[in-house]
Amino acid sequence: PIVSNVIATLGKGDGLVLIPTDPTGLQALNDQAAKKGIAVANVDTQVGNLKNVIIQITGDNGDGGAKAADAIAKAIGYKKGGSYEVVIGLTSPTATTNVGRQKGFEKQIASKYPGIEIVDTGYSASNPQRAAANISAWLTQYPDLDGIFAIDGTNASGAAAALQEKKLTGKVALVGYDAYPDNVAKIKSGIFTALIAQDPAAEARLAIKTLVKYIKTGVKPAKKSVIIPNVALTNSTSAADLAKYTYKN
Repeated sequence: PIVSNVIATLGKGDGLVLIPTDPTGLQALNDQAAKKGIAVANVDTQVGNLKNVIIQITGDNGDGGAKAADAIAKAIGYKKGGSYEVVIGLTSPTATTNVGRQKGFEKQIASKYPGIEIVDTGYSASNPQRAAANISAWLTQYPDLDGIFAIDGTNASGAAAALQEKKLTGKVALVGYDAYPDNVAKIKSGIFTALIAQDPAAEARLAIKTLVKYIKTGVKPAKKSVIIPNVALTNSTSAADLAKYTYKN
């Protein structure tokens, strides 16, 4: 309904930057906007069929998931022959960023860290309180839990809150995604082992620049799909890089 209301206010020569929470559920509205003459960009996540999208911009989600697996393995002191338990907190089973990050994480675990078992996954619907409740329940259900992969910003915030509440900071490795300011500050205090991030300002600038150029000239970008590289932020990351990659409120 939110996207539908936005489209109703727009017309030919306008632009829409869409971050679809579901690749199928938002497809019809994405296409409806394009047929109305609205220039559409997909940022971060995407619809399933990009035929009516001018540009799609996202981070390398598979690579981000792999980096998260490496960070957790390092934090828990992974050794061949050992046995370890981790959980994954997601927002949605269908959002393309979540799916890509989960697949990248699982693939890296299977290929490099076979002693790590993913014992549970859960969904928060972008609600940090629900994410915290999921993690809190898992910390009780799995008393020997070694690590948590919080696959996006709201899950990271919720997971951090749950670890602090149960006084398990530093005892369970927490790797999050998205460099929210509060979460970046928690790297230094040891709550987060690492945060996987990309440069969100670069995504925004490219989306607006591309749509404006297209609206003014009708010229489409040379590349329809653009991948923004990831970076793993840790306690050893420089202050300059932390500032660069921290998402602005």
